[in-house]
Amino acid sequence: MTFEADPAVPPPTRPPWWRRIWTGMRSWRPGPRTEAAGSGLRQAWRWGWRLLLVLLILYYPIGALVVHSIDDDPQFQARGVAPGESVAVATAAELVTREVDVNTWTPMMPFFTPAGILDNMPNFQRGIMAALGRFSTELMDQLGRTRGSSQTDRDLEQARGFLNEQPNVWIWQPTVSIWPSATSAQKYRAGRDKLLAYNKRLASGQAVFERRADNLQALIDRIANDHGSDSAAIDQHIIEQAGNLFDRQCDDIFYFNKGRLYANFLLLRALGEDFESIIRDKGLTNAWNGTVETFRIASQLDPWVVWNGWPDAFLIPNHLAAQGFYLLRARTQLREISSILLK
Repeated sequence: MTFEADPAVPPPTRPPWWRRIWTGMRSWRPGPRTEAAGSGLRQAWRWGWRLLLVLLILYYPIGALVVHSIDDDPQFQARGVAPGESVAVATAAELVTREVDVNTWTPMMPFFTPAGILDNMPNFQRGIMAALGRFSTELMDQLGRTRGSSQTDRDLEQARGFLNEQPNVWIWQPTVSIWPSATSAQKYRAGRDKLLAYNKRLASGQAVFERRADNLQALIDRIANDHGSDSAAIDQHIIEQAGNLFDRQCDDIFYFNKGRLYANFLLLRALGEDFESIIRDKGLTNAWNGTVETFRIASQLDPWVVWNGWPDAFLIPNHLAAQGFYLLRARTQLREISSILLK
């Protein structure tokens, strides 16, 4: 009489690590108070590292949501501008204060902070600072001097240097220096302070702000040139990446342009007050207001997701093309105003 061997029973498979963690977290209950100290410590450790894991998982998304802010408020304006001060200079200083002190200056945030994973807000802020850097340069070269041969205003010279600094310098940047350095935010605050100091001297008659047609014409020509460069970047990207639904650069371009358009909208509106008499005498009131309105519309474009679809697509839009239309319309209007100011 023979017996067949029992079939081999396969060893039980061990569930994956994530299922073990989830099961343990669901089944955990506080142990009785009579447990030994060692058992209590082990239980506390098991619960503690699970809680820490959950906090780390939530650290970036929740922190980023708290920091994230695309502040394109069209009603923003400088407050408390004293008689004799420049409204445009006060607006530029107030805008620096808002983005650096009220909001977080995210382009310089390192990877281990929640703001380090943000994408749209840093590019929006870069665009704002690019516009303010351009304005500070023209303020030093044109508006803040009687003529080209006159001396450069010291406050404006320092403001131009600070506001044109790189936007991504943190406390310690190995690519720049092995030693701690001033952050981008600190430099922008210093530039803001120099603008405020200049404006106070302007109100007391100790500084120059030349409200001449040629100065205004030179400034808007520079602004138009900057947006012409932005339109070329849009055109090149559409040619290379249109229809790519996984394009990760189109939103960077879109929000940088949005930031520059928004800052220039605020500056042009303020310049309309500074140069009110020139604009009125040249018969440019309607043209100027129409240009400011175009900048406002362009700066308020705010899609949930920035798509770089085909320009003639039926379902997937191309937000870069839509932005580029308003950008070029604003640039054309600036050129029309410039040609009238030359007459």
